Parts: sequence; structure tokens; C-alpha cells
Amino acid sequence: MSAPGVLSLAVAGAHLSGQPLNGELTRLGARLLRACRTAPCYHLFALPGGPPFKPGLLRVGEGEGAAVEVEVWEVPLAGFGAFLEGVKPPLAIGTLRLEDGAEVKGFVCEPYGLEGAEDITRFGGWRAYLRSKRS
Repeated sequence: MSAPGVLSLAVAGAHLSGQPLNGELTRLGARLLRACRTAPCYHLFALPGGPPFKPGLLRVGEGEGAAVEVEVWEVPLAGFGAFLEGVKPPLAIGTLRLEDGAEVKGFVCEPYGLEGAEDITRFGGWRAYLRSKRS
């Protein structure tokens, strides 16, 4: 649960620490709360397009997905509307379930956006996928 005046937001790709869009969070005064994993009910996709390159997270049925690495950030509500305006389809903000059962807002992908995307769930997270591309 978030403190008053802030929102917990899970990120899985280009907004992670050290990634190209992380500055959008830090400029708002957001702070990193923790790195963790989602519940094991997601698929992660490398979306077509870029740069910046982005993943899409899709919730699937229990037992049909995997846990995916995410970071949970505390974002001031005062700037969240402006941040949200920058989220372009097929990405959206939805509710993610974390490995500990907590639910937080986070990036999800609308199913239509997965056309031409590569399923990268087997890597367990965006950073591991990016490392595999450099090898």
C-alpha cells in the first residue's frame, strides 16, 4: 500500500534503473522502493519498434506464465498525470500482482500490440534479455 500522496508503480523495461526512460521517473521525484518479481502469471514480450526498445507485459492464467523481474517505484501523485500522458499504446497502466501477493499499478501491454513481438518470458526480465542480445 502506498503512502499518502504517492503511488507504487511497477516497471519492467525502459523505465528500470539505468534504462533509457528511467529519467521520466526520477524527474518526477520518484524513488526506487525495491526490485522484486511479479507473480508467476505473466508473459514478457520484446515489442517491435524503438528506440527506445520496450517490453510488453501480458497477464495470463495461473500456471501459464512466469515470474518477471520488476522494480517498484514510489511516484508522487502530483506528477503522475503528466507521466501517464507519455504512456503510448499499446502500453498502458494496469494492476500487477507481485510475487508476495501485493497488487500495484504497473505497465501492461494491450494484446493487439503483441503482433510481431518476440516472447522473451524465458529470460525472466528485460535486463537478462538485453544481455542476451549483446552476447
